[in-house]
Amino acid sequence: MTKPTHSEAPKSCRHLEVLRSNQTPPGHRRRVSSRSLARGAPTRAAAEERDRSTAMATIAALDDDMVRSMSIGAVFSDFVGKLNSLDFHRKDDILVTAGEDDSVRLYDIANARLLKTTFHKKHGTDRVCFTHHPNSLICSSTKNLDTGESLRYISMYDNRSLRYFKGHKQRVVSLCMSPINDSFMSGSLDHSVRMWDLRVNACQGILRLRGRPTVAYDQQGLVFAVAMEGGAIKLFDSRSYDKGPFDAFLVGGDTSEVCDIKFSNDGKSVLLSTTNNNIYVLDAYAGDKQCGFNLEPSPSTPIEASFSPDGQYVVSGSGDGTLHAWNISRRNEVACWNSHIGVASCLKWAPRRAMFVAASTVLTFWIPNSEPELASAKGEAGVPPEQV
Repeated sequence: MTKPTHSEAPKSCRHLEVLRSNQTPPGHRRRVSSRSLARGAPTRAAAEERDRSTAMATIAALDDDMVRSMSIGAVFSDFVGKLNSLDFHRKDDILVTAGEDDSVRLYDIANARLLKTTFHKKHGTDRVCFTHHPNSLICSSTKNLDTGESLRYISMYDNRSLRYFKGHKQRVVSLCMSPINDSFMSGSLDHSVRMWDLRVNACQGILRLRGRPTVAYDQQGLVFAVAMEGGAIKLFDSRSYDKGPFDAFLVGGDTSEVCDIKFSNDGKSVLLSTTNNNIYVLDAYAGDKQCGFNLEPSPSTPIEASFSPDGQYVVSGSGDGTLHAWNISRRNEVACWNSHIGVASCLKWAPRRAMFVAASTVLTFWIPNSEPELASAKGEAGVPPEQV
């Protein structure tokens, strides 16, 4: 393993207020196209795009039959309690999980094996995401939040905290890393979104808003979205976010809080999960609702949904312990499986493989069945294999 490095490059902290969800952006809605943004993108963005294209070429084209055939290929129960969050590295076949037992675990998803476990008893582990280095992470805390040490930059190489990021006074509920540089964002129950730089302890910018905030970068790192109270979505240019959102729209007919937001790989669609277990796919440019799905409620466990790498399918858990897959273009359900793990609190599709993971008190890897005729017409997964 290679030891991650870091350096300091101080920046000034910028503060701004975003419009509250019941207000309309003043003036004309300024539209920023992906083409105009791309012209000013950093060089790394083009490299990342080439990497994604190469990775996509290695994945067999997904279709309804392949998705329907998916079943559990590996099971891990080497932790205590539930997993709070998980994340895939963008370029390496590695998965990281953060659990209620204060552990962070790295898994090799290509060979379905545990690579390393570290424990963080002082601060706990809640939200977790990879930086660009496969052995360094950002992790939020569940303990000692009154000290302000809500976020940590962790080296898995030597189980060391490289940096503490102080600012949030309440639990961080959303965390994401920029795909093109050392910036990352966090959303907290203290009703703020903070911008950070891995090289600097101090916050680089603050967005203050009402309600539970949820944040996500698009796959080129040029735009980020902030979802807030009342189903309001605001889009910012990541290079000039201090000028305010360049676009904003509402998810009509649903006033519940958004608990998760994701962009598709092509940047054309946005996926929302709400606290009352509704799933929406929106047009990322116009904000129009492309499709929506209603799932069984799970009051104590917010569900997570995920795009497939090609952006054509969405998978999600449900309050009744099932998993679902939908074809977005046809707007129909492709498969419904028994999760075998109860309500899945975490679910993500691997960015480079035809597989997704679902987790609660057990972590499961789902892959296409090599003998699809053995899968039922409804896509019902078989009995999970022996745990590893």
